[in-house]
Amino acid sequence: MADLIFKLFIKDFEDTGNPRVRFRYGVVSGFVGIFCNVVLFAAKLLIGFLSGSISIMADAFNNLSDAGSSVITLFGFKMAGKPADREHPFGHGRMEYIAGLIIAFLMVIVGVELGKSSVDKIISPAELSFDWVTILILVFSVSVKCWMAFFNKKAGEKINSETLMATAKDSINDVIATFAIIISVLIMLIFKINIDGYIGALVAVYIIFSGISAVKQTIDPLLGQQPDPDMVKEIVDCLMSYDEVVGVHDLIIHNYGPGRCIASVHAEVKASSDILKAHDTIDLAERSISEKLNILITVHMDPVETDNERVMALKEMVTEIARSIHEKITIHDFRIVEGDTHTNLIFDIVNPEDSGFTDGELKNMFEQKLKNISEKYFAVMTIDKDFTTR
Repeated sequence: MADLIFKLFIKDFEDTGNPRVRFRYGVVSGFVGIFCNVVLFAAKLLIGFLSGSISIMADAFNNLSDAGSSVITLFGFKMAGKPADREHPFGHGRMEYIAGLIIAFLMVIVGVELGKSSVDKIISPAELSFDWVTILILVFSVSVKCWMAFFNKKAGEKINSETLMATAKDSINDVIATFAIIISVLIMLIFKINIDGYIGALVAVYIIFSGISAVKQTIDPLLGQQPDPDMVKEIVDCLMSYDEVVGVHDLIIHNYGPGRCIASVHAEVKASSDILKAHDTIDLAERSISEKLNILITVHMDPVETDNERVMALKEMVTEIARSIHEKITIHDFRIVEGDTHTNLIFDIVNPEDSGFTDGELKNMFEQKLKNISEKYFAVMTIDKDFTTR
């Protein structure tokens, strides 16, 4: 059913890397959400009013807020699809994340309001009146929400959208909420026990925690998060496939919205290489990575000595010191400046987050170990951070 809707309303629906196709997925998902949620709101509000059930009426307004979330989804995708301009040279892609964040906050607000109404019902329970028609409408609601969760999850996976994935999660919350209400209605019909307020409170707690989880998922890309490991591997593998490249470091990937990544990386080349040939290789690598991964990447060329035995021996010594401190510590951009009284060992060192050492502690430890080897060695270190691993 979902694929049929995609085929009917989205031209070239399989070309999910195309911004126009991505926008159409958001529009279709938004309109489907508005239609389904308005129908469910009307049905639940009617049976909630007739039965006097606070949990059913709260669930009805939950569906109305979902319709509002679908409007936000439409707005978010429309804004995200706008091209770059003078004020926003990197485009408007992060508006999609902001839309998802708003939806997540709405989930929390709905949960809080439902919780307050449920507590009131626990303190002052009201007379309820249900029939089997109520059960049928609620079962229909669960079926629709299950389909909506599947539909939005599939659309979200196709275009890698946190907003649609948050919408799918919200639909799952609705399924659980409505199913809990069905149980309370059945208990009332069969055993004449009113647990309406308690069920409403449990559902509220679940919705609040789900909303908080959705907030984290949508706020992470706004704050900046670890890049996709597969993308990192492909960039490194592509660069290392060129004979002139002997090392890669300082890879940074910035996310400006789904499908809008900008990266920079340093590639080490032999200092003895022909500079024009090495530069041509770097240009080829940039184009290859950009076309393959659909990202904008800048590769900085770092010349390093690989034929000087003295330099290589000292580099190996420094590498061993790094390993003795912590197995994940690495060095790069190594070079030396020798003088009559001392030798400067110049290099960058990566301090992993799980090393347990501050940058100052690491520097002191390194300098002490170097002095234990020889008083003539002086370390000129730059402490780096690896932005591609936790």
